[in-house]
Amino acid sequence: MKTPLTETQITQTNINRTNYMKSLFCSELSKAALLIVPLALCLSGSAAAQAGDKNPLFAEAVRPGNWNDHTESKQGYLKVYSASDEVRDGDTRYFPHTPYIIYTIDGQLFKSVENHRSADDEIPELVSLPVGSYRVVARSLRGGYVRILVVIKEDQETVLDLDLWETVT
Repeated sequence: MKTPLTETQITQTNINRTNYMKSLFCSELSKAALLIVPLALCLSGSAAAQAGDKNPLFAEAVRPGNWNDHTESKQGYLKVYSASDEVRDGDTRYFPHTPYIIYTIDGQLFKSVENHRSADDEIPELVSLPVGSYRVVARSLRGGYVRILVVIKEDQETVLDLDLWETVT
């Protein structure tokens, strides 16, 4: 026959049962949080920062060097419509633009530009350059090789069309 429980034993049993229920509740809450938080992160739009982004929510992009080093050069763009060469691929003809060279004002080679991505690419290459003045040497259709002074301005595209005003007779 069982002995009747004393009041102390009942209280201890109730405390243990309460602690068990609290830990069960915390466990279930933790599991739910572990499922909901990643789901919320996936469903909410992610934000991305780009270098030079003026968005106040993002710090500048991390790069080697000092954190306060603000010596990044400003960029502009150059597109040169140089003479084009005929390239045949079976019965198909393509006219990719010819390469050109960019020099600094003091005559130093700055960049050599292929001016097309492949033999069938007829769109001249858009080149990113630091703001400043350059000399471009390129082949025009009628004038042969020409040397032209080009000024690159911040966030602007400079278009150089070597045969725009020439008429073929």
